[in-house]
Amino acid sequence: MEQEHKIIEIDTRLGRRSIDSSRIIHFPKGLVGFETEQRFVLLQIKPDAPLLVLQSVTSPQLGLLVTEPKCFLDDYAPHVSESELSMLGLENLDEAAILVTVSIPQGEPEKATLSLTGPIIINHLTCIGLQIPQNDITGPARVNLYAASKAPEPTTQASEASSPS
Repeated sequence: MEQEHKIIEIDTRLGRRSIDSSRIIHFPKGLVGFETEQRFVLLQIKPDAPLLVLQSVTSPQLGLLVTEPKCFLDDYAPHVSESELSMLGLENLDEAAILVTVSIPQGEPEKATLSLTGPIIINHLTCIGLQIPQNDITGPARVNLYAASKAPEPTTQASEASSPS
């Protein structure tokens, strides 16, 4: 079943945005702490920036700062079960986008961290996503964003986007 392409207006943490309804990602189980929120869209903060906002379509105040961990870490590989792959409609994890949340303490962008314990896996073709808690992580649960060798310099705009409204 093909999704109709319709432009809708939503309020976001980045202001009012027009989005293509076909870009809405459905999270059947919601996100950790936000289980009733099931419709999100990925928004760019600025072109070519590695940070995105995973924005709720229905709750303007709910937008999580996320990034692809491979932009900063070479060896991050979350565990995803066969049943989770099946729910996402994937054969393997190589077909998916893997995102992690980013926390930036207000006024201290140099202390930004990647949370590796709850990756968000998205099938771009079906627009289905799952957040998959990692209960048996072997490395650190959080990694300083700027300690990673591939990390860009902190920006004021990114830290403003991550501040709670």
